[in-house]
Amino acid sequence: MADFKTIETQEELDSIIKERLARNTKTVTDEVTKKFEGYISPDDLGAKTADLSKQIDTLSAQLKEKDSSIADLTAKNAAYEISSVKTRIAAELGIPITLASRLSGKDEKEIRADAESLAKFITPKAAAPLADTEGNSGKTKDAAYKSLLSGLNED
Repeated sequence: MADFKTIETQEELDSIIKERLARNTKTVTDEVTKKFEGYISPDDLGAKTADLSKQIDTLSAQLKEKDSSIADLTAKNAAYEISSVKTRIAAELGIPITLASRLSGKDEKEIRADAESLAKFITPKAAAPLADTEGNSGKTKDAAYKSLLSGLNED
């Protein structure tokens, strides 16, 4: 304490207090900065929260769109599977394909039961005989030759 100097003016006192306050403020600021290192400030937190909320809204809308698309595709797939089962069962039981869409049921067992009850009322048609494209049905070979010769003599 050999360097003690008496304070004689208000300006000297103000300068000493100012230095002391600056040193104390720096110490406290350094301690607080070290203590809360790695934390986010309230302003930054508000901005980040707003940004994340926008992202959540966007992604939620996309998810709803994808969910509805998946539901539509699943429904279409189920309809195609049921249609395929109806067509296959109708072919197996001899029901005309045009009536296959009239079969009802949720699964193959119910559709088959409905098709079997409908098949009782439908008689399978015999296949139509092949048509005679030459117009010689019911004639013999000789009749065909006579028809040919008569056609030649007409000129």
